[in-house]
Amino acid sequence: MSRTLQAPVTVAFDYTRSTGPVIGRFLTGLRDATIVGGRLGDGRVAVPPPEYDPVTHQAVTEFVELPDTGTVASWTWVSEPVAGQPFDKPFAWALITVDGADTPWLHAVEVASPDDIETGMKVRARWAEERTGSVNDLVFEPDDGGAREATTPAGDSEEVSRIVTPVSLDYHYAASPEESSFFRGLAEGRILGQRCPKCRKVYVPPRGACPTDGVPTAEEIELSHVGTVTTFCIVNVPFLGQKIKPPYVSAYVLLDGADIALQHLILDIPAEEVRMGMRVEAVWKPRDEWGTSIENISHFAPADEPDADFDSYKHHL
Repeated sequence: MSRTLQAPVTVAFDYTRSTGPVIGRFLTGLRDATIVGGRLGDGRVAVPPPEYDPVTHQAVTEFVELPDTGTVASWTWVSEPVAGQPFDKPFAWALITVDGADTPWLHAVEVASPDDIETGMKVRARWAEERTGSVNDLVFEPDDGGAREATTPAGDSEEVSRIVTPVSLDYHYAASPEESSFFRGLAEGRILGQRCPKCRKVYVPPRGACPTDGVPTAEEIELSHVGTVTTFCIVNVPFLGQKIKPPYVSAYVLLDGADIALQHLILDIPAEEVRMGMRVEAVWKPRDEWGTSIENISHFAPADEPDADFDSYKHHL
């Protein structure tokens, strides 16, 4: 049996949120090379400032500008940094109590080895030359007590009211033997499904077992490249990473001989003319661009056939 296919996969998007008056004030301070704390009801100063006092539950409205020095309260060593961390070399995460604050702040400390950091050690912020209003605008390093050059103020005077946070998940996907056959078929210009021996339904992409009967789908079926649009969506809203200019149509296409619809793009026709029951056919990319991917099929386009009768696909919606 051929080995199953595997591939690295990254799921990523940018999450945008408003900061509000408290976090916005803190991030604006970082952009301007200033650490800002919030005064709690009992007089303590918290960094970063919480939106609400954890004891009284009252809104935090008083802010305190603090120096960019502090003390390591505790720490841990990162010997193998991962993507998205402050450094691509070993470093320390530390709980740092900024001078004048009463609560510690988790941040990165740049030191060469775990022998160069200890609880109680004094540290100082090293500010980035270009700052945007982010915790990445600074890292901490050991404070040698020497004089530092003044940090250039940020040019933007508006408060940071919105931040964009990249979210990313990397994982390794191992296709099932049935999926591997499907992808290898695509590399040969074929669309393959699997038939349930009990109910005789054909699934594409194939599944290892029929979800209705729970029995293995052992029989491989080669399907037509022509099918029927069952349902569809017109995409009008642009988003990050979009490859096609809106409006365009994403639809479920029920290939002839299949019992489950395949999702793909419908192009070569105005979006407003796409309709349920429309007959479409696969448009393949040039063969030298093929891989083991459904993207070998560029899209589906209208076929020169009459629309399908509703009764022929109503059970597949």
